Amino acid sequence: MSLHFLHCASAGFEAACRIPALPATHRSHGLHGHSYFATVRTALPAGWAAFPGGEVPALRERMTSTVAPLDHSLLNDHLSEPTDENLARWVRRQLAADVPGIVQVGVQSTTHSGVDLDGAGHAHVWRRYRFQAAHQLPNVPAGHQCGRMHWHGFEVILHANADLGERDLAIDYDHLDEVWAPLHFELNYRCLNDIPGLANPTSEHVAAWLWQRLKPTLPELSWVTVYETGSSGANFNGQSYRIWKEMTLDSAVRLQQAPGGHPLAGTHGHTFTLRLHLAAPLDAVMGWTVDFGDVKQRFNPIFKQLDHHPLYEIAGLPDGDAASIGAWVLREGGRVLPEIDRVDLYETRGCGAIVSRADAEELIPV
Repeated sequence: MSLHFLHCASAGFEAACRIPALPATHRSHGLHGHSYFATVRTALPAGWAAFPGGEVPALRERMTSTVAPLDHSLLNDHLSEPTDENLARWVRRQLAADVPGIVQVGVQSTTHSGVDLDGAGHAHVWRRYRFQAAHQLPNVPAGHQCGRMHWHGFEVILHANADLGERDLAIDYDHLDEVWAPLHFELNYRCLNDIPGLANPTSEHVAAWLWQRLKPTLPELSWVTVYETGSSGANFNGQSYRIWKEMTLDSAVRLQQAPGGHPLAGTHGHTFTLRLHLAAPLDAVMGWTVDFGDVKQRFNPIFKQLDHHPLYEIAGLPDGDAASIGAWVLREGGRVLPEIDRVDLYETRGCGAIVSRADAEELIPV
């Protein structure tokens, strides 16, 4: 199985800004501030880091030093129009000198909004929304927990491909708010089964339902992401469906190729965030790609090998870095869940590795 590897690193910074291109009456035209979070995902060549397995800490150092001039500064001293998109482009330019193979750069200005630059340089503006709703899945087998009426605090992320090149101002977040508002009114505090088109309201069907209603008024729409819970959900891009299931692992590791005396050569560990991504055709009856419950049940034996264990004792696991562990999970997980085509493993927020099969679809931010 041919695999693709991306290493990821993130760094935060506090900064003030104003966006002169916005109307004078807009709240972001005046001086304000954010707790920003910047992320890079890159296909690093062999030998870039000081030792194999040292890519994540080295990349994290680059990210920290890159955004350091922005921390506790007025961003307008660095960029004339410091939108999230322009900040992401600035970060990408600064990193490009010594970080090869950059695939994505993201800047998040709030917990519910940000911009991701893809490999072509297109800016995908995203905004997170929430609604409370009940549902039941009518076609599941008798006794399935989702066959009973229950409730979720759903979250939705709308991704819009602004594709404005180097222009100063991309899609305003307020525009996304405007197109979302009538859908929120239709969904919030409702039983989804009662809404036309949602008789079988799986996460996949909800994502497609939203796509059909949003795309005519938001032609830039690139993905709809639906969180059914905080650890599971679905993506839809107008053609194909993907789901993911997230979990945490408290595991001990050693980096076998770290030089003697290096802190990472000794026993240490992380609360890893592990996210399994699965792609499959939509089941015509069930309305899902794979049952979230099946994912959890079938993957559980592998999870138990990893959680609260020293990973350096696992046979066949070559090393304790995020990329090595992710590749092992993709290989072992694929034996019980052949629909898995991507594994994200983060040591800390935004810092880790993404391992995907060569035939996996375009990298979707989640």
